[in-house]
Parts: sequence; C-alpha cells; structure tokens
Amino acid sequence: MNKSFFLVLLLSIVACNQVVEKPDNLIDEDQMVDMIYDISLLDAVKNQGVVSQVTYPTTSQFLKSKYKVDSLTFAKSSQYYAADYKKYKKMYEEVKQRLEEETKKINGGKPVAPNPEEGIVK
Repeated sequence: MNKSFFLVLLLSIVACNQVVEKPDNLIDEDQMVDMIYDISLLDAVKNQGVVSQVTYPTTSQFLKSKYKVDSLTFAKSSQYYAADYKKYKKMYEEVKQRLEEETKKINGGKPVAPNPEEGIVK
C-alpha cells in the first residue's frame, strides 16, 4: 500500500495510547471521509501501473490541490479521529462502502468479487 495509509495506521496506533487534543484546524468528519476515499482511489490508480507515462500527484499535492489542506493538517485530524477507535472505524467503513459501490458500478452492476483472485471485472 501507499505511504499515506501507513502514516494513518501509525498515527492510529500512537493515538490509541494517548489523549489527543482537538486541533485548531480540525477537518470535519464528512470531508475527512471524502479525503480518505479520494486518497484510496489515487493510491489504487498509482498501484495499477496501467499507464506508466502518467505522472500522478503525491498525496500531499493532491490534498493541497483539491481540498486546500496541507498534509500536516490532514495528519493531525487523522490522529484526532483515530483516538476514537469506533468513530474512526466507522469512517473507514463508509469509505469501504463507497469504494464497493463504485466498483459495482464499474463492474456492470455485479457485486464485488469476494475472492481477489477472481478480479473485479470479468
């Protein structure tokens, strides 16, 4: 996976062991879900390697361009939300659901294949 996923995971682990103060510039929960969703798509496209001549933005470039948010603000907000495991899990479940719905649309209405070896598109 991408570095951003591991950064979020690391922040989650660290956040579980300490009280995290609410950042002054906290990203609201709905926008945070949108950002995680978009980052997931960006990472998926980068990892497909279908078009190697395309230069994709880094995660921090993407956040700054689309959301006008720097990577530190994203990391601090992520750390804050990760301190509440149930809320953070719910956010990621929402991202997962959106990804599955998008995959289903792309897959011609068929549900996502439960076995990754079967692939998404048949």
